[in-house]
Amino acid sequence: MPNESGNTNQANVISYSLFTDFDINLFKSGKHFRLYEKLGAHVTEHNGQSGTYFAVWAPNAKKVSVVGDFNYWNPDEHILQVRWDSSGIWEGFIPGVRQGHIYKYKIYSNEYDQILEKGDPFALLWEVPPKTASVVWDLHYDWQDSNWLDNRASHNSLDRPFSIYEVHMGSWKRKFDQGNESLSYGELANALVNHVKASGFTHVEFLPVMEHPFFGSWGYQTTGYYAPSARYGTPQEFMMLMDKFHEAGIGVILDWVPSHFPDDAHGLIHFDGTALYEHADPKKGFHPDWESYIFNYGRNEIRSFLISNAIFWLDKYHADGLRVDAVASMLYLDYSRNEGEWIPNQFGGRENLEAIDFLKALNEEIYKSFPTVQIIAEESTAWPMVSRPTSMGGLGFGMKWMMGWMHDTLEYFLKDPIYRKYHQNDLTFSLNYAFTENFVLPLSHDEVVHGKGALIQRMPGDEWQRFANLRLMYTYMFTHPGTKLLFMGAEFGQTSEWKHDQSLEWYLLDHDPHKGVYEIIKDLNKLYKSEPALYEQGFEGSGFEWINLSDHENSVLIYLRKGHNPDQYILVAANFTPTPHHGYQFGVPHHRNWKEILNSDHQQYWGSGMLNSSIIEVKESPLHGRPYSIRIDLPPLAAVVLKGA
Repeated sequence: MPNESGNTNQANVISYSLFTDFDINLFKSGKHFRLYEKLGAHVTEHNGQSGTYFAVWAPNAKKVSVVGDFNYWNPDEHILQVRWDSSGIWEGFIPGVRQGHIYKYKIYSNEYDQILEKGDPFALLWEVPPKTASVVWDLHYDWQDSNWLDNRASHNSLDRPFSIYEVHMGSWKRKFDQGNESLSYGELANALVNHVKASGFTHVEFLPVMEHPFFGSWGYQTTGYYAPSARYGTPQEFMMLMDKFHEAGIGVILDWVPSHFPDDAHGLIHFDGTALYEHADPKKGFHPDWESYIFNYGRNEIRSFLISNAIFWLDKYHADGLRVDAVASMLYLDYSRNEGEWIPNQFGGRENLEAIDFLKALNEEIYKSFPTVQIIAEESTAWPMVSRPTSMGGLGFGMKWMMGWMHDTLEYFLKDPIYRKYHQNDLTFSLNYAFTENFVLPLSHDEVVHGKGALIQRMPGDEWQRFANLRLMYTYMFTHPGTKLLFMGAEFGQTSEWKHDQSLEWYLLDHDPHKGVYEIIKDLNKLYKSEPALYEQGFEGSGFEWINLSDHENSVLIYLRKGHNPDQYILVAANFTPTPHHGYQFGVPHHRNWKEILNSDHQQYWGSGMLNSSIIEVKESPLHGRPYSIRIDLPPLAAVVLKGA
């Protein structure tokens, strides 16, 4: 039960607390992982009066008051009381303050007598930027997704198909007849949910939806860690969007940014006049790449703040996972720093031991509380065991982005096919390390910005060859071990580089080449979900086998994918040149005949239509170390997917 004294101070704030002594001890020790139930603004009742309880952590303040539209922003009207237990928490109940009222904290610092106006770090809603006040809000919502949550393991397990559609909410589709406005949460609950379902993706991933003042940061410069952006609607409307995805059988991954935060004056920076959330020393606390500030992971209260925040989105918004941004920047003290610009750890090394401990504690707590979610690391180095349990010495993530695969694949496809025979290792090298982690194959937003161009623009050749190359790359991706991620627009061959303030080029779907790309994406998702050989052992070496990776001269690769059933094979033959091969022969593992189940050169995809339409008969002619072999027609710039007949 809350502690109550019933006293009223001179500033019309009633002494009242949601904190127990146990809460305070957990907070101080860095082990309070439900802080959002205590800190922030909570609409409630006290002694028959309706109002709002406010609590904020500001240990270096000498006075804190709540200012807002309910007291004409008068800093002397509602002064909070500091707790007696040296926790640094200021709190109190203000009668009459209700949902929708806007507020800030007026903080009078002990440091140089600074007077600061800050938004609430635990605010559940903020004003629409560029306004910067927090909004009193309640998160009550009648969820309809209990069936989804009860069965989430069948969608999120590592041996299930996992195909992610990555979305920037503000630019997926815009209303040209209404000032180029972004769609609202409610509008996305129809249009976006229907599109993701029709495209066949199993999951959607949102670039950070948490409130951010600068739209051009795409959400990665977060100030409102506990609030979905008000640009698109209310928290309940975002909950309804989540509900609709679950109703459609689609999981939702949220991008989450615990690596840094911006220097906006109303945000976390120098919150109580001191380096509270960040490190005081810029060699540890300032991020040179993004000109932002790095959390102090060694401070217990900050660990509680961040882990509580991750739990919050899984708890209150029913997210099915988090993709943790910029993990590499957290792991290394010298990340993007020159000699002399960083401070070694206690052993003289470059590893950020405090961040490592934080990430392990984060993953342990999440998987303990929500065992059916997935936590995915965007980690761009060779740090070992990122997606291995902490009990084995790993960081404890469920999956990790396979940045090497992305880089090598795009570099290979950039090359004119005449030179590809010299670079076949770019494609085959990924299988040397593909099973060291639980990898996601990402063709993300980062690959279509900053002058890189759209994916279709990076394919060589004439128009037909560019589209054939793109379809081939997608087929290779969907049949390669690992889960899949594709950024919005790539599913229909967007021709322009992504711009956050413009809509995707949906009109392109009226043109056959782009319609063909979309059709093959739908069929690849369907194939991926329907064939256990493509997902059951996606993270295990026993799920993949080369048949022929040495035909450099023809730039042809042949490989098998295998499920738990030892006779469950999918065979892929890919030709990375525009030269067709009639009667191309290669070895196969068994004596059964084969049939073609997907061909990226099909006419419905805007291909040339070089198909293998009949049953492909096996011959007792050993080849490639197999006792049998088959011959197929291998189309130009295409992949053929076969299954036992």
